[in-house]
Amino acid sequence: MATAAREGCGMGVRSDRSYRFTVSRHDLWDALTQVDRYRVWWPWLRSFDGQAFASREQWRCVVKPQLPYTLEFVIVLEQVKEAESARARLTGDIDGWAELTVDDDGSGSKLRLYSDLTARNGLGRWVGALAPPLARRGHDWVIDNGIRQFRAAAFR
Repeated sequence: MATAAREGCGMGVRSDRSYRFTVSRHDLWDALTQVDRYRVWWPWLRSFDGQAFASREQWRCVVKPQLPYTLEFVIVLEQVKEAESARARLTGDIDGWAELTVDDDGSGSKLRLYSDLTARNGLGRWVGALAPPLARRGHDWVIDNGIRQFRAAAFR
């Protein structure tokens, strides 16, 4: 995982992470797309207004990582391919894009998450510019902790 500088806006965080699941790709996708469960799975997701996991949907989010700031942003699902992939654009306190894919992996499945994100506003921007390792830590915590919480709650 590399960290890349963005002109005029501090540091961005690029991420490419993969996670293996013991369920089928279709079962993984079915769980991932239960947007009504997101606030239950992820208590650090302080606010979420998503209605569906579908192309052109807009989700307003407020996230409170284990750092001294809160991030507010909008996720627009630009393209969703059923049981395969989703690509999203983020704007607000976080700007950039994210893409997830699900694939068969032996008797289970694999979730891969790519993203290229930059904190644009508030304390998150300053943390990213002045303390890139702290910004990376906050990003990694949200992703890794989110996968652990999802795994524990969605596949009991």
